[in-house]
Amino acid sequence: MTEQEACGWTGTIRGQPTIGQVVHRRRKTSLGDVVRFTEITGDRNPLHYDEAVAAKTAVGGVIVQGGVTSGLLNALVAEDLPGPGTVFLEVQWRFVKAVRIGDEIVARARVLKVRNDKPICTLETSIENAAGEVCLTGTAVTYTFPLS
Repeated sequence: MTEQEACGWTGTIRGQPTIGQVVHRRRKTSLGDVVRFTEITGDRNPLHYDEAVAAKTAVGGVIVQGGVTSGLLNALVAEDLPGPGTVFLEVQWRFVKAVRIGDEIVARARVLKVRNDKPICTLETSIENAAGEVCLTGTAVTYTFPLS
């Protein structure tokens, strides 16, 4: 068996990532995101819908669900790095700043570790708002299924 055949990344769409590789993905949040997330999960928390209630809290107004915020990282790993066929095995995220409806957010991932024997990698992950403030920070371990 050659070294290429022994590589766990054989058959993956984008191939084996390299340590230090970075990708970004950006999106503007909307009330539609909140509504669709509620339809999927049933999350009807007033912080996401009721301006009068949310304004009285420390967040100071209506915010999007954490799943909407972290969902951009789902798209990033499935489309950009490591790419198609990728799923999360583990995530460790801290939500450190609320994201408001209408905020533009930027997801970022940087490769920290890559296994050669299996298509598994560890990513440093974050979400920032347009002001550059960190809203989510942490790590994720991914597995990429061969699709080709």
